[in-house]
Amino acid sequence: MDSTLPAVAEELLKEIKKAFQETSHGTNVFFFRLKFIFGPSAVPALDLVDQRSVTRVMSPSGRTAYQVLGSSGKLYTCYSSCHFCTCPAFGFTVLQKSESLLCKHILAVYLSRAMGACQELSVSEEQLTSILLAEEEDEG
Repeated sequence: MDSTLPAVAEELLKEIKKAFQETSHGTNVFFFRLKFIFGPSAVPALDLVDQRSVTRVMSPSGRTAYQVLGSSGKLYTCYSSCHFCTCPAFGFTVLQKSESLLCKHILAVYLSRAMGACQELSVSEEQLTSILLAEEEDEG
């Protein structure tokens, strides 16, 4: 996992990954821990994982971004390497108010990776650049 999360969150994600590798499913214990650490983001993030809404987008050079189809139907781009999401909730609750560690989309990325539930999409360098630039155009 990435070192952008607090140690307790990193450890929980490692435990979830190990449990899914060994048994292909989690337990209710993880659910309660997720709720305790990530608060109100946990349940919606698990819902996104269940819906297989997370796609890892990879280019031939190895650049990677994640796209998450939100519950509203909008596609958000997440960067786990720098702990960032393009959704308004991330900007407001994580960056402005510091009320949460992360938004449901980034948590869904981390959980999908831990559970082996990410969809994979290989794109050209140009296509990945277009995906990244499209997000900037939406913001501007």
